[in-house]
Parts: sequence; structure tokens; C-alpha cells
Amino acid sequence: MPHFVIECSQNVLDMQPAEVIMDTVYKAAESTGLFAENDIKVRLRPYELYQLGTGKDSFLHIFGSIMGGRTTAEQAGLSRTITSQLAPLLPDVSFLSVNIDEFERATYSNRSLIDPRNTTGDRFFGQ
Repeated sequence: MPHFVIECSQNVLDMQPAEVIMDTVYKAAESTGLFAENDIKVRLRPYELYQLGTGKDSFLHIFGSIMGGRTTAEQAGLSRTITSQLAPLLPDVSFLSVNIDEFERATYSNRSLIDPRNTTGDRFFGQ
């Protein structure tokens, strides 16, 4: 955690390689100090089929899912940091946006949490 899913038009990958875009998002998220380095996950999903407004030909949107407990200011800072790091790399993208959503700690589960040896409920158990 957190998870950053990048959705973009296929032509964005002609402007910058996927690895550069993902690395920029990773480093931007890491730079906020909100997450442990090894906890950040970034994925990219390009689309060949999409429809945009007249005169628009490209988009990149990031869906950020983070554990609840951060302030609105921290979430806004995260969103702005990612956007400000990507904007210079992708000046010709028609739509560039980031959305941060929280999920509740109580409803989150992972492999470590369900391990019967994890008696403390530590989500990093065994890592």
C-alpha cells in the first residue's frame, strides 16, 4: 500500500516510456514521506479505445488508493506532487489528473494479516 493505477491513452506512451512514467509516480509518492518505500505499488494500463472531447487526443489519470488516516491536506499534497512531477514530462497530454481515495484499515486484508502466526495484526508480518 499505497496503490497507484495509471490509466492513459496509448499515445501517451509515444511521449514517454511506461517505465519513466511509473518511476516518476513512484518517486513523487515516496518524496511525500507518507509511505514506506517498499510499500508503494505502481501499475500502468494503456487504452487503445477511448473517446475525448473535440480537439483532445490524449489522457493520463492516476487512481491512488491509500490507507485511511491521512489528512485532506496530505492527500492534496500527494495529488499535487504527482501532478507537478508528471506535467513537465507530458506537456502535450490533453488531460492529466490524479485522484486519491482512502480505504478503511478495518476492511483491508493482505497475506500477512491472515497468517495464523501473525498474532499482532501487523500488516508487514513476515516481510
